[in-house]
Amino acid sequence: MKSLIFLLVMAPSFALMQPNLEPIKKALSKGDIETLSTYFDETVEIAVGENEDIYDKAQAKDIVGRFFADNAPKTFSEVHKGTSKGNDAQYFIGNLVAGGKSYRTYLFMKVGSEKYLIQELRIESE
Repeated sequence: MKSLIFLLVMAPSFALMQPNLEPIKKALSKGDIETLSTYFDETVEIAVGENEDIYDKAQAKDIVGRFFADNAPKTFSEVHKGTSKGNDAQYFIGNLVAGGKSYRTYLFMKVGSEKYLIQELRIESE
């Protein structure tokens, strides 16, 4: 009986648990395109420098990888994050210091096959 009560009380908490986004944040801070691209959906809206369009996963990896190669990231810090009403999407906004400049970074992700998949990535000069 105690187990049943525990499950009934804790079930809403389990439903609200969020996946660990630290690998994505760490990949941004290190410029690790290999890890970051594993979270890309099949198509990704990318806005980096003069490139702004919807790209397939390979093209998105190439564009963001070139940005990291030209602007070596030093740090990434999260400023704000949020979740959709149905908990099927999440976003976060942060500051990326790379190549001696500061960039506002925005990621929008939806739940894919058991993990969040990046739908949109924007890296804009401040």
